[in-house]
Amino acid sequence: MTTLKVSDAKEQLSAPLVMVEHGEEVGIARAGRSIARLVPYERPKERRKLGALREQISIRPDFDAPEPEKEVLFYGTPFNPAD
Repeated sequence: MTTLKVSDAKEQLSAPLVMVEHGEEVGIARAGRSIARLVPYERPKERRKLGALREQISIRPDFDAPEPEKEVLFYGTPFNPAD
């Protein structure tokens, strides 16, 4: 990875961008400390389609029904939202 000072990167931004276009990473440093890294842009993968798993996944009608035996394990006592 090539490292440039901030002042050099300001003066000639196109040179580091060409390096990045060719797959190289370019670091930018201030006072000898790295503060940024230029890397090639990666296009996002194909977008997910809504409903792609339709007919493959089902949710039971009682999926959110209370389970007192598990609530005792979590809360120590049965959970009562009115309390």
